[in-house]
Amino acid sequence: MLEAARISCPYCGEEFEISVDCSMGGQQYIEDCSVCCQPIDISSEVDIEGNLLGISARRNDE
Repeated sequence: MLEAARISCPYCGEEFEISVDCSMGGQQYIEDCSVCCQPIDISSEVDIEGNLLGISARRNDE
């Protein structure tokens, strides 16, 4: 159950789309920015029914 989400890179500020696998519940993982290639720490929150509640993108060096 993939859901599209838009995030802004905390390094370069560019906005881009990522796919979130809501069937796995909430997750935390590293994904490189598709523009500047910096590593972004992404956290997603998913409810018990598999709905995406929120997503955050932070610098990996914070």
